Amino acid sequence: MNVVTLIGSLRADSHNRQLAEATAALLPAGSHVANVDFSTLPFYSEELDVEGQTPASVQKLRQEIAAADAVIVATPEYNGSLPGGLKNAIDWASRPYGRGSLVGMPALVVGASMSPYAAKWARGDAVRALGVAGAKPIDDTIGLGSSHEFLGADKALPEETLEALRAGVASLVAAVEQANLQAA
Repeated sequence: MNVVTLIGSLRADSHNRQLAEATAALLPAGSHVANVDFSTLPFYSEELDVEGQTPASVQKLRQEIAAADAVIVATPEYNGSLPGGLKNAIDWASRPYGRGSLVGMPALVVGASMSPYAAKWARGDAVRALGVAGAKPIDDTIGLGSSHEFLGADKALPEETLEALRAGVASLVAAVEQANLQAA
């Protein structure tokens, strides 16, 4: 499997990056995982999204996502929603309408937050944005609340979170296999 990650927190040691890495580590052996860097994308504008004139960073984002079999989205919660940069990446990947790189793409949404609410609203907003963009989000999102207690040096994810991640990854793999069967 070829999987890309979209990580909503741009910090190198963010809890969401650690959660995305823990999720990716559960993928089948031989899977390839690459993080899509969307930090240099301009804000979405139809005036910039003109065939033959689309910024190079946008072209790269679309190509990386289109080449994948699935996407893992890891989102923190900023002011009750997903981060603007992550939403902007989803917006760019959703175009051109009906043919964007996310169309038909199985997606697993995870989120970590220092609050006990585990980025619940951000995860919901990510699922909604991905679905409208044409992706196929896995039904269950996976959240880790009070993430500072479990992530960082010499800390481990709670077993219930690992079980949820295993189930989420199994659903993602099944969705990719189903998509491959339909494409054949």
